[in-house]
Amino acid sequence: MKATDYQVAGDHYKKLKIQPIEYIMANQLPFAEGCIVKYATRWRDKGGVDDLRKIKQFCDFIIESELEKTKKVTL
Repeated sequence: MKATDYQVAGDHYKKLKIQPIEYIMANQLPFAEGCIVKYATRWRDKGGVDDLRKIKQFCDFIIESELEKTKKVTL
């Protein structure tokens, strides 16, 4: 049995044609980007608006990291 054949604590991913973990791993997404995919996929069936807020926060993490890399400062 593969890990994608079952889901712990719910079925919000099992009913999808492609599970977020399959997409994330196939595309070698970094952690924060993978979290965005996960939350964008499940928000209607699990976390609601809180999952949308999590997407915004992970976007902020990525933006801050990119700005730090280029030493740009925003207000």
